[in-house]
Amino acid sequence: MDEPTGPILRHTALFYRGEAEYTGQIIAFVEAGLAQGEPAMIALPGDRCQIIGIALDATPGELVFADMAELGRNPARIIPEVRSFADKHPGQRLRFVGEPIWPGRPAAEACEATRHEALINLAFAQAEATILCPYDASGLAVSILADARRTHQEPAASGATAGTWRDNLPPGCDRALPAPPAEAEALSYGTDLAPVRRLVERRARRAGLTEARTCDLVLAANEVAANTISHTTAGGVLHVWHTGAEIVCQVHDSGQITDPLAGRVRHGPDDRGHGLWLVNQVCDLVELRSGEAGTAVRLHMRRPG
Repeated sequence: MDEPTGPILRHTALFYRGEAEYTGQIIAFVEAGLAQGEPAMIALPGDRCQIIGIALDATPGELVFADMAELGRNPARIIPEVRSFADKHPGQRLRFVGEPIWPGRPAAEACEATRHEALINLAFAQAEATILCPYDASGLAVSILADARRTHQEPAASGATAGTWRDNLPPGCDRALPAPPAEAEALSYGTDLAPVRRLVERRARRAGLTEARTCDLVLAANEVAANTISHTTAGGVLHVWHTGAEIVCQVHDSGQITDPLAGRVRHGPDDRGHGLWLVNQVCDLVELRSGEAGTAVRLHMRRPG
């Protein structure tokens, strides 16, 4: 791999087969950066960070580790964390290893992780960063590997703009969300959000969420519905349902969100955009689709056990 110079993003997929190739390639990638004084952030699922950390223990340089199964449970959380790491090192080139999709990851989460990969090309288009994303070539579906090749095309990574980032987004990850199931409970709302909060709280308790998680979901649904009041005049519709694994709330209204990175940029509590960022922090998965038909935001919260 040729080493980049200057403020150019390098966003590369590593298609590995077996643990030896996985650890060997990641260690070599990080060591090459540390040798040039580049700080590195490594986000891998499960105990893989520990394995890499032990191998790099004697290597001088700054290393930060994160469990991707937690950090990237909702993939929309990843970009703000990498941005925060970059902001601590102004004027320095940095390295990031992030594995957002692994075998067994549910389809909706994998789809959002693929959207995240495309959005990295926009969020860090002018950043001094070299990003390596491992993909298990033996354990992941062929379609996921094909999507990864598309989101990691170069030089598209370093030239993405708000108008072009979708050029490398697989069409299947940009379709409208499927309709809520027939058994979903629906509520139309206008300017009074109290019924929204009551419905979400009642269904969250029925689904077995803890008190803290119930409060998080009520807060998230209220924040999204509040955007309806702030940005539209027609009101919105809330749907709530649960499966054996999770409770889901969807808010749909006639407004449009034009910023592709909405919810992925940290804001102060009084700033516009803080609500969506907060929603991404408290929910296990957030799906957002916006266009001429309006905006749908789907909030997922895992049920205990």
